[in-house]
Amino acid sequence: MNTLFLDAAFSKQTERPPVWMMRQAGRFMPQYWEIKNKYSFLEMCKTPEIAADVTMLPVDLLGIDAAILFSDILVTGEAMGGDLSFTQGVGPKFANPVRTLADVDALEVDVLDRLQYVADAIKVIQQRLNGSIPLIGFAGAPFTVMSYLVEGGSSKDFKTTKLMLHNQPEVAHKLLSKIAKVTADYLNLQIAAGVNAIQIFDSWAQALSWNDYQEFSHRYIQEIIANLNRKDIPVISFCKGSSVFAPIMAEANPDVISVDWNADLLNIKKSLPAGIAVQGNLDPHILYADKPVIKKHILQLFERMRGENGFIFNLGHGIMPDIPFDHVKYAIEVIKDFKY
Repeated sequence: MNTLFLDAAFSKQTERPPVWMMRQAGRFMPQYWEIKNKYSFLEMCKTPEIAADVTMLPVDLLGIDAAILFSDILVTGEAMGGDLSFTQGVGPKFANPVRTLADVDALEVDVLDRLQYVADAIKVIQQRLNGSIPLIGFAGAPFTVMSYLVEGGSSKDFKTTKLMLHNQPEVAHKLLSKIAKVTADYLNLQIAAGVNAIQIFDSWAQALSWNDYQEFSHRYIQEIIANLNRKDIPVISFCKGSSVFAPIMAEANPDVISVDWNADLLNIKKSLPAGIAVQGNLDPHILYADKPVIKKHILQLFERMRGENGFIFNLGHGIMPDIPFDHVKYAIEVIKDFKY
């Protein structure tokens, strides 16, 4: 196996930074749409062969250093009892939002049988990868999954969620505790099925104040990581807001902190305890720019990180759907040509 990604995740020296990109198997690829136009999003996630087909697209077409399972952060919420659907142009919706203690009590936690399709997909993907590069599994962090369950879908201001945190903290904690248990079990299911690394996505953490992040996000991520069967499996912690929350994130004991694009990556790295790697943190909007501009920004980042062990190249968040495919391919070629 090309262990470049795993070596960097464990803060070992590498000849160049490894590269993968959040949302690397997705809507910016014409080949993704050839599949998506035949099936619903949830059908794609729940059919192991199709999930494997999509997972393999950036492996075959881009030559990245790690694959990431094609799935969605909300499958845990659905397994617990959420009535989940995805609508083109609208995004995810839960038809039965969680607003009261009775709603929280109705959610189930012994739900691994409902997520077996993910384990099945991992086995198919690993057969296809055939030991060439590592496979990253993932889950949504409890606060982010909670926000979708409470709001009933995406939100610009998280008003209903934050009202629950502030007016009914005991209800919020009960909900977060249930999600955390399911998430730890789910990630251990992925590890048992054969993933080589784990990433926890707290996509909406930047909606929280420092104190609320500590109380309603960090403590549950800490609980999840403590309960993982993580021998030889690096754990990556990502949130939008990591440029602010990195010092707290480190207390949960991840192997890697994935950093958004609002921070200087070297400053973050130097502020972290020894042995915690960083991942990031190119602004994905750079990939819209002309190719010489893309190259300049990547090389600037690499020069800034020169001499640092424990650096995985990624974006500060996911690839946007209308970024030109050949710009993404070019960026990866620039990275793979680089040598320290």
